[in-house]
Amino acid sequence: MNKNSTYPIIAKEGWLFLFISISASLIIALWSLKASIPLWIISVFILQFFRDPTRTIPKGKNLIVSAADGRVISIEKTTDPYKKRRAIKVSVFMNVFNVHSNKAPVEGVIIDKWYFPGKFFNASLSKASLENERCVLLIETKDKELITCVQIAGLIARRILCYREINDIVKRGERYGFIKFGSRVDLYLPENSKIKVTLGQKVKSCQSIIAELY
Repeated sequence: MNKNSTYPIIAKEGWLFLFISISASLIIALWSLKASIPLWIISVFILQFFRDPTRTIPKGKNLIVSAADGRVISIEKTTDPYKKRRAIKVSVFMNVFNVHSNKAPVEGVIIDKWYFPGKFFNASLSKASLENERCVLLIETKDKELITCVQIAGLIARRILCYREINDIVKRGERYGFIKFGSRVDLYLPENSKIKVTLGQKVKSCQSIIAELY
């Protein structure tokens, strides 16, 4: 097992939010400790929301790991809408208490990338996959297998961040993006993938094994 420690334990995306909330809490506390309590609660929420703990990445040539923390809400054979191929879709829903940093599910080269503005339905709904705001990466492994990884905004999410571009090489478990205050990641996997998770299962990004390629 490898450890991924190339990012801070509190995600950089949350530093500004945390600074503002703590500063406001301190200022109000100087005037009234009681009045500052709601702001301290907000600060604690922001702190837990933007945490990004170091995770242990499982070794294994053909493993596909989860790109997000959360709960598996969909496992189905379907058509990958971005590559028009038959695939197995595995969807992970993130609630506000999950870590929202996104990690690469496999090692490979990003051969395509798409961004789609869209709506903000509850990300647990199936229509969110194709109607919500989303950013898509197509990753090609060394064995020429294609993995489509989709970041999807949710009901209160208003910003998807993706730090990788076409031709970038990503390692399994490497941090590649963040969804602020939201919400879902879909993986479209080759049909020959052996799924290792079940509906309703809770998973952790870059640590939980979603599937194995054959």
